[in-house]
Amino acid sequence: MSDPFSDPFGDPFQSPPQIASRDVSGNRIAAGICGILLGALGIHKFILGYSREGLIMLLVSVLTCGIGAIPMSIIGFVEGIIYLTKKDHEFNRIYGEAKRGWF
Repeated sequence: MSDPFSDPFGDPFQSPPQIASRDVSGNRIAAGICGILLGALGIHKFILGYSREGLIMLLVSVLTCGIGAIPMSIIGFVEGIIYLTKKDHEFNRIYGEAKRGWF
């Protein structure tokens, strides 16, 4: 049986559980190519698991009737080049562990 006087929320001095980092280096090439070809739609962000950033790019492109697609495609192109020029371990450190969503 559990102690009725124990704290139901656990020990406040216990360290929080560690969140495992994702290995995204396998998606580097796919995200890079999609960033170059379909950057305005933010598909490269969805591939890496950055749903919020991908949705922002998609909505800016669609809700501005294509006018916002021009800067979004430039951002996607630049990010695609950045993704393809990184080494796997560096890419995983930046976009998997540090979870940098933009550039």
